[in-house]
Amino acid sequence: MNAFSRLEQIRIVLSHTSHPGNIGATARAMKTMGLGALYLVNPKHFPDPEADARASHASDILARAEVCTSIDAALQHAVLVAAITARPRELSLEAFDARQGAKELLSYVNQPVALLFGRENSGLTTEEVSKCQIVIHIPANPEYPSLNLASAVQVMAYELRMALFRDDIEESIVRGIPADFNDLESLYAHLQQLMITSDFLDPDKPKLLMQRIRRLFARARLEKEEIQILRGILTALGKRW
Repeated sequence: MNAFSRLEQIRIVLSHTSHPGNIGATARAMKTMGLGALYLVNPKHFPDPEADARASHASDILARAEVCTSIDAALQHAVLVAAITARPRELSLEAFDARQGAKELLSYVNQPVALLFGRENSGLTTEEVSKCQIVIHIPANPEYPSLNLASAVQVMAYELRMALFRDDIEESIVRGIPADFNDLESLYAHLQQLMITSDFLDPDKPKLLMQRIRRLFARARLEKEEIQILRGILTALGKRW
């Protein structure tokens, strides 16, 4: 397989983008590094002439962009989702810098992976980060760590392209068939419903229980067969209750 074909499996997902110019600049940043899959979750203005102008010769990426009404729709079937954020979290996922994160994403050969970027003014919400399995941060001046959205995309796109030339990427194919986003979300929904039914979880006072469970399984990097086993156990327990 051509090394650069790995880039075709990488999605850039922008959540609730306010400024159409940032969407256009993101498309340009992607095309310069060979990325082409752009997903937009509830953009405030798109399509928009400003996005077209800022895209320059990357208008083809804008034309192919998938506009989604939810994060779940944009991330479906991705086997690894990375939250791009500089903000520390109370319950942090496994964290990588930009270079390490690019290597981790490319370890999944010929399978869709996604990088999730948040709003220009506030970044990703806690709920959005909980949809991911890893966090990637871009090392920057700690006194001013905030990058423009398109600049952050450019840095990650560059690191992904450069990672193709490294020979230390461990391909995930040896780990079996990984569970994808849909598999994991179905597991979480199944588990949450069973915990409510058994009175283990109070839906009116959930606290951080589901976040902790998501973090636990994110570290495990479950395979499809393991998801099937876990859901089989949950189904059997549900019948007893």
